[in-house]
Amino acid sequence: MNFSARTYGGLSASDPENDTSAAAIPGTSPDALAAVSAIALTKKYGSRETAVTALDAVSVGFERGKFTAIMGPSGSGKSTLMHCLAGLDSASSGSVYLGGTEITRLGDKQLTRLRRDRVGFVFQAFNLVPTLTAKQNMLLPLELASRKPDRAWMDQVVSILGLEPRLKHKPHELSGGQQQRVAVARALLSRPDVIFGDEPTGNLDSNSGAEVLGLLRRSVRELSQTVIMVTHDPVAASYADRVVMLADGRIAGDISSPSEDDVIEALRRLGRTDEEAVSR
Repeated sequence: MNFSARTYGGLSASDPENDTSAAAIPGTSPDALAAVSAIALTKKYGSRETAVTALDAVSVGFERGKFTAIMGPSGSGKSTLMHCLAGLDSASSGSVYLGGTEITRLGDKQLTRLRRDRVGFVFQAFNLVPTLTAKQNMLLPLELASRKPDRAWMDQVVSILGLEPRLKHKPHELSGGQQQRVAVARALLSRPDVIFGDEPTGNLDSNSGAEVLGLLRRSVRELSQTVIMVTHDPVAASYADRVVMLADGRIAGDISSPSEDDVIEALRRLGRTDEEAVSR
């Protein structure tokens, strides 16, 4: 897949040690070919004869403003790939770029700042603070970073996600789908370069799951957000613009404009035996 080059405007910071912009990191360029990319990314767990290779020299790019699903059989490396792309896990070798910033070269302090300022997360567990209202949960990451919300942007996100009537409700007063909407809003409010979703509909019924997937797709199409989602579900993957398939820690396929049937067939070709997931 070809990506057109776009200039990325990185963060600026008075303290060079805290600066995660492309220009501040030696050997990187402010010209980004993709929102996120991996080059010969390898991740091994253990050592010597007990070493397990979760990712084996993976090179892949994820286009800006697109919704991409990562799929593969159990143990294929899909969650490991997402964790490395998001800076939640370190690479054994190879490189990961967020825009023009090589995150595999960042120190702990820079990496923490980058995840806070430039990456959004939506997990299977909603991870909402039970004593805070929906609005307070949405604003919490910005408050922890001593940043003020963009009110116009917040109003737009809240409107698109249909959260106006729920802003004063606490998590226990919300359905699972509504709680995940709050989590999506929380991820969007900081205007991240990319949102990573780790099985974001895994704890939801089919109706709520479809609602959240539709909202993620709207955030891509109407808010120009970039979303990368790990899922085992062909129905969920069919909401994406693209599906990247993994098997045995390597890229095993790439589907554009996927249908549910396309994904099921790709999984079957990979020899998947989990009939329950395939037959959804």
